[in-house]
Amino acid sequence: MGTLGALDLAVVGAYLLATFVLGVRASRRARSGTEDFLLAGRTLTLPAFVMTLVATWYGGVLGVGEYSYVHGISNWLVLGVPYYVGAALFALLFAEKARTLGDATLPDILYGTYGRAAGVLGALTVLALSIPAPYVLMLGVLTRRATGISQGVAIAGCTAFCVLYIGARGFRSVVQTKGLQFVFMYGGFLLLLPIAVHGLGGFSTLTAKLPPVCLTALGGQRLGYVIAWYFIALQTLVEPTFFQRCFAARTPATARPGMYARALLPDLPSGVDAFPALGEKLLPAGLLGIFYAGMLATVMSTVDSYLFNAGITLSRDLVARAGNRRAGTLSGERVGLAAGALLSAGIALGSDSVVNLWYGFGTVGTSVLLAPLLGAFFPALRPTARWAASGMAVAGAVSIAWTLGGLGPGGPWLGVEPIYPGLAVAGAALCGGIAHRRRIEARASGQPG
Repeated sequence: MGTLGALDLAVVGAYLLATFVLGVRASRRARSGTEDFLLAGRTLTLPAFVMTLVATWYGGVLGVGEYSYVHGISNWLVLGVPYYVGAALFALLFAEKARTLGDATLPDILYGTYGRAAGVLGALTVLALSIPAPYVLMLGVLTRRATGISQGVAIAGCTAFCVLYIGARGFRSVVQTKGLQFVFMYGGFLLLLPIAVHGLGGFSTLTAKLPPVCLTALGGQRLGYVIAWYFIALQTLVEPTFFQRCFAARTPATARPGMYARALLPDLPSGVDAFPALGEKLLPAGLLGIFYAGMLATVMSTVDSYLFNAGITLSRDLVARAGNRRAGTLSGERVGLAAGALLSAGIALGSDSVVNLWYGFGTVGTSVLLAPLLGAFFPALRPTARWAASGMAVAGAVSIAWTLGGLGPGGPWLGVEPIYPGLAVAGAALCGGIAHRRRIEARASGQPG
């Protein structure tokens, strides 16, 4: 049996119905054509830009709950501050330049700057970053708890639902649903936090009931692990959904509820269950349904954006560029969307930690993409095409091997988090590529060296 009663299920059902209607309605209002499917006709206004970006960015709610449940206030240092710094850097360094380029996807930049090899490697990496397996896992957890069905069925059903409404008109459908998701994602947590504080007490309750490690800055983690997240957060600079919103433009206080869940429910099987379990413990019928709808809205706001991006990366940036022109049509992009959904569901079915998925994919994506994108936007930092592709390949291989090697009980190789060797290799390749380009330019101009 599920945990939600008839009234709560009705509230959740109403939210899902409204989401589906909004997504499908976008298909009747939109113009036809691939640009409209990919970028909503490049008509994204500033309010829509902000709303869709915020709704997408805060979709990791159960992952934040998982980390807060296990490691406490260090969540702010690991999953909060680094990503705000990364977002600020993206706004300062890349946002305007990305829109000026006028491309449709992040791999377009790499294909145009460095050629086919770097473009393919970039597209494969963007695909890995875009597969929303962590968020599909969250949807599965929520649906399982709400209805009592198995995790596998829950993941399959949620994935299929997202494909249906995103496929109506692509990015326009994604944008069309963001307003509703934005309202629910904030409303649900604004509902829970004051009730938790009123019913359980303030910070003194947490200090009395939580394990001491949850109240330390590192939360029991290695210092190198915490610092690694500040480098992984540079993923924001290569974040494909950020770039997509820039291309389409016309011209978090969730840690404390996770800690309340640990104080009140210390024996949960998984930290991913922290937020829904806390809501079930504290909220009456009706309000619990609103809270669940808020959690679903928060996660779905990210699933649809990433799933859409994964689909067009598969179809447009990989298969179509390999010579299959049909993959670049609307029907081909919808097939890519379905294929991306299958990949996401498969990875989610084999996973039980949202944070670990973020850590692994973020490490590899940042190591591979950061250096060549810096070169694409800043010509003085641009390596030659061959050096760019070689650096991406080696950085990817090192970061993948180091990440997989650290999955055992002994932790990462040599006690070094995988983001460090990945970025070191990428940085060395970037410096070598810049030096090689300068030598070529010097010879072309008749200068010695």
